Amino acid sequence: MSGSGNELKGLTFALITVSDRSWAGQREDLSGPALKDYLEKKGARVVNLLVVPDELEKIKSALWQLCDGPEAPEIILTTGGTGLSPRDVTPEATRAVLEKEVPGLAEAMRAESLKKTPMAMLSRAVCGIRKRTLIINLPGSVRGALENLEVVAPALGHALEVLRQKISDCQQSKHFPEKVKEKK
Repeated sequence: MSGSGNELKGLTFALITVSDRSWAGQREDLSGPALKDYLEKKGARVVNLLVVPDELEKIKSALWQLCDGPEAPEIILTTGGTGLSPRDVTPEATRAVLEKEVPGLAEAMRAESLKKTPMAMLSRAVCGIRKRTLIINLPGSVRGALENLEVVAPALGHALEVLRQKISDCQQSKHFPEKVKEKK
């Protein structure tokens, strides 16, 4: 499922935990630090770790500031706020800032998660691009966030090469060096 294990090496990430209780100091943020630890062990660099409340405008503002800033990360991972609760608005905030959606990432996460729990079909996670940053919504639980990140990790390096115009969609990538045989 997770490829060679070094597909995250050298990538830059920002992490946003969306949680009213963590933002208010009522509950320790576990998902953000767990993602940071995981990414750094894989050779990635985490440039920001934020906690925001489950408020549409606060989430949008954090995404805009990170994506539109002078040192925008390559990837922003949000954790939390993707469920059915009335305060779960991370997908709506993400859609509001995206220029393009990348639905295959969210579909892949849901499909793999469905193998473990039927509750995965309740995820409203959204993934997409703003400027030159890829934004991925992850579940709020540590386990869910890490498992979903592992699902999409093998495609992230290639996605960034295409996004940064280092290769075209159809070119061979250093992340997928095997040649694809053409049908005749």
